[in-house]
Amino acid sequence: MKPIWIVDDDQSIRFVLEKALLREGLSTRSFTNPKEVLAALNSEDGREGPQVLVSDIRMPGGSGLDLLTEVKQKLPGLPVIIMTAFSDLDSAVSAFQNGAFEYLPKPFDLPKAIELIRRALEESQREEVAEELMASTPEMLGQAPAMQDVFRAIGRLSQSNVTVMITGESGSGKELVARALHKHSPRANGPFVAINTAAIPKDLLESELFGHERGAFTGAQTSRRGRFEQADGGTLFLDEIGDMPFDLQTRLLRVLSDGHFYRVGGHTAVKANVRVIAATHQDLEQRVKEGVFREDLFHRLNVIRLRLPALRERREDVQMLTKHFLLQSAQQLGVEAKRISDQALDMLSHFNFPGNVRQLENICHWLTVMAPAQMIEVKDLPPEVLTPSSEKAVADLSLGNESLGVKEIAQATALPTVPSSLIHLGTHAGWESALEVEALQLLGTDRQDVWDVLTRRFESLLIQAALATTRGRRIEAAVKLGIGRNTITRKIQELHIEG
Repeated sequence: MKPIWIVDDDQSIRFVLEKALLREGLSTRSFTNPKEVLAALNSEDGREGPQVLVSDIRMPGGSGLDLLTEVKQKLPGLPVIIMTAFSDLDSAVSAFQNGAFEYLPKPFDLPKAIELIRRALEESQREEVAEELMASTPEMLGQAPAMQDVFRAIGRLSQSNVTVMITGESGSGKELVARALHKHSPRANGPFVAINTAAIPKDLLESELFGHERGAFTGAQTSRRGRFEQADGGTLFLDEIGDMPFDLQTRLLRVLSDGHFYRVGGHTAVKANVRVIAATHQDLEQRVKEGVFREDLFHRLNVIRLRLPALRERREDVQMLTKHFLLQSAQQLGVEAKRISDQALDMLSHFNFPGNVRQLENICHWLTVMAPAQMIEVKDLPPEVLTPSSEKAVADLSLGNESLGVKEIAQATALPTVPSSLIHLGTHAGWESALEVEALQLLGTDRQDVWDVLTRRFESLLIQAALATTRGRRIEAAVKLGIGRNTITRKIQELHIEG
């Protein structure tokens, strides 16, 4: 841990704080005026700065408030505690307006001062966790205040095993947040197990969660551990918890209460030490009012609620995410990464992204394959961006991990016709043209899985389109597609299609 810096022209104050912090096992470094602090920050040995800065407000060598302003420019996440013998309201207001962590009037009670420095240390460590998170998960990068709040929340929860409920629109990255919570928790060395409760049929979900014994039902040839046992010692992520069948909610509540459960067909209680993180895009309070979600389970899961902002709420992050996804797509396809013009970026930044980050990722993948030149211009952007009226319908179909080009989606959903001058997909209209161009692009590489790639995208598009028209009712979607219920369920799982 880096040292705590103390800035005060009064030697007795420095001495008292140094000795008290030393007894707490905390290292310190002292300065007599702000100039010394700034010189140390600019020097080789002070490059990383302190863990916490404790500064007097009035010193012969300069003002503590001026020092606060300069330090915050260099180290915005550094907690700064301002001390002053002039306990007036103006000083306190000025300190907080300039970003001080806390205001400490002199003379102070030493134990309370140490307790305050301890709190500042905890805040500093949370900021470091947030910075590490941003560096290790580029998809979650964000300078927008809404995302900074998410990073800070993850930092605050980093040493906790508390149950967390993540809310947010589809495609906003709820599983990424769950993985980050696991990675930065005391359970980081344990397994992270995820299950989408909406993607598994009701009659199979119980077995998936709790496992089954041999002979428990037709086809159960061997015993099988469920997701709770698989996650023992780690984290279980229950995605789309709002869609869990009511009778299974009762079983889940019992597990959350005492950690015990029975496998399907079993007679011996099994205990699993699991941290549960749940996620939903639905309004669970409304689901409770409607009687389809247990109120006691809601309160058990809703210990800490973490809301993930929609991409339209953090437009300033679109540029950063776009460049990241273009680079990522190029690496996946083994091609040179494409660049994007400022004008095209500006248009993307003004798009509402009803499909959120996942939709932006799909657009970047489409651009990597379909844009004709290395520099992406406004005219190369997909129709959903160029024709805002179509964005909602298109986004409903672009929430899966992979999708066909957006022109095919527009054709499939009978969206308004896009002027041919805006489309560069060949000499004749129709989704077959776009498919042909994309196939030629992929066949021109060293890939040997083009059939599987395009087949998966085609099937994903059809199923998502059917689900969109039936408002998520799978049996009705299967009937429209002319396939069986078991087939559509299996395909939804294989293709990682999410609601």
